[in-house]
Amino acid sequence: MKSSTRYRWIVVVVFFFFMLLHQSDKLLIGPLTTQIMNTYGIDEVQMGAVFTGALLVGAILYPIWGYLYDRFTRSRLLALASFIWGSTTWISAVAPTYPLFLASRSSTGIDDSSYPGIYSLISDYFGPQVRGRVYGLLQLSQPLGYMFGLILATFLSAVSGWRSVFFITGSLGLLLAVIIFFTVREAPRGQSEPELASMEEIGVYRFDFKVARDLLRNRSLILLIIQGFFGQFPWAVITYWFFRYLEVERGYSSEGVFTTMAPAILVLASGYFVGGSLGDFFFRKTPRGRMLVSAVAVLLGAVLLTITLNIPVGNQLVFMGMLMLTALFIPFAAPNVISTIYDITVPEVRSSALAVENFFEYGGAALAPLIAGILARGTSLQFAILSISVSAWVLGSIFLGATAYLVPRDMENLRDQMRMRAESERKRDAREHVPTTI
Repeated sequence: MKSSTRYRWIVVVVFFFFMLLHQSDKLLIGPLTTQIMNTYGIDEVQMGAVFTGALLVGAILYPIWGYLYDRFTRSRLLALASFIWGSTTWISAVAPTYPLFLASRSSTGIDDSSYPGIYSLISDYFGPQVRGRVYGLLQLSQPLGYMFGLILATFLSAVSGWRSVFFITGSLGLLLAVIIFFTVREAPRGQSEPELASMEEIGVYRFDFKVARDLLRNRSLILLIIQGFFGQFPWAVITYWFFRYLEVERGYSSEGVFTTMAPAILVLASGYFVGGSLGDFFFRKTPRGRMLVSAVAVLLGAVLLTITLNIPVGNQLVFMGMLMLTALFIPFAAPNVISTIYDITVPEVRSSALAVENFFEYGGAALAPLIAGILARGTSLQFAILSISVSAWVLGSIFLGATAYLVPRDMENLRDQMRMRAESERKRDAREHVPTTI
């Protein structure tokens, strides 16, 4: 049975708030880094291990979550992920020693693997022509969540300490678990594909190991996986170390960090939606459109970040302006990569396909904070952030360009499979409605 247009937007709103609050919990450790380091008396390498621990746990569990989402009811699993988020955050808030904090904060990576289920479920509510902007809208929640976390970290932690911030975000995770459980309904896999969209009822499609193995033959997906590994290096480094860079190497106060980062994060948020919308626009012109938008934006981000971090410390206004311009372009690829993965994979393995891509993303992201901490101890945070980010984005642009060249054939392969599936569904319906002769 098809879901109403109104209901599918209710699902988007629920997931938007889930992602916003989850990202607040996940990313606010960045602005709290200095306080946490002072609490436990640790250095950059030990703090880098905290970042890396959660990322490694998330990376390891991505394929498992992907399989579960393709095999079982996604809405119920997402409610479980939200419950795990709230519980593990509470545990990390009460950790009395660094080893216990390292272990408990690493355990928060368990629920970080939940997003493939969200994107897969949304793909069954919205068709290919609009997925880029819908994913871009959902991904607005990530920088806005970062902003919410920044506000909590800047103002609340100064009054009651960093642990109180984790208590708040953990409690919100438990509340969202209840909301998702009672609000979000499962959608038939593939119901929004153009070839199946006109059918009132479609068959039930679930994870199939043979179909999953065939993903390894998809050249566009392989290139996107490689791109994802390198593409997450900059995000992890900037997320976890940029606040400390502003404080230590550019001499910003906590209030100065907030007034500089707040507008940049708002611009970053708009970049997801603008990038997804541009991807949809050019996708309607050519199947290569999304990847071409992504490749150009990633390369431009590398150039702009290089200019930004080399602005003299005293030119704070110019620095903020260039930081905002950089922030606009660097998220363009994110909604377009997810949309492209779903443009080349069948519905019953989409969570798994994105989970595999995310596994390699998290592999890159898990290495990046620790590498940056090691580089920063020997040189500077500016060198660590810039060298890692620029080299990763240049490589990412190359792989995105190569994907743009190959992707039309893989998209047509999916459309062929959907047409065959639609024909099979019509034949089945015809057999079921043949009148019985007495």
